[in-house]
Amino acid sequence: MTAGNVEAAPARARILVIEDEPSVAAFVRTALERRGYEVVPSPSAAVGLRMLATGDFRGVISDFRTPGGINGADLHDWLRRHKPELAARIIFITGDTASDETMELLAQDGTPCVEKPFRVQQLLAAVEKTIGKP
Repeated sequence: MTAGNVEAAPARARILVIEDEPSVAAFVRTALERRGYEVVPSPSAAVGLRMLATGDFRGVISDFRTPGGINGADLHDWLRRHKPELAARIIFITGDTASDETMELLAQDGTPCVEKPFRVQQLLAAVEKTIGKP
């Protein structure tokens, strides 16, 4: 009896979660793992970019503003240039909805944004629509 394709399945459902607030990161991770996704956490977009450069992910969920000098606009631009297949599979979580720059970027690209504070169902609906089911 062989294991078949069992080993490959989790890699296809891997989501990079870039969030510097531990409580929000834990909330997102728990919600996604309960739904069947594999979560790889990153405390900043700078660290997340290094992970994206070398890892295989189905999608990205990122706070728009994280420490390290790289924001969501920078992350989205990097994805467009280096991993275009992921540029359409990114979701931002933010409390920064008042920023014109943020709103313009999100509206222009049709990038989904879940505003903090959010409910589990809001997050999961955005993930399933943008990234796909596990």
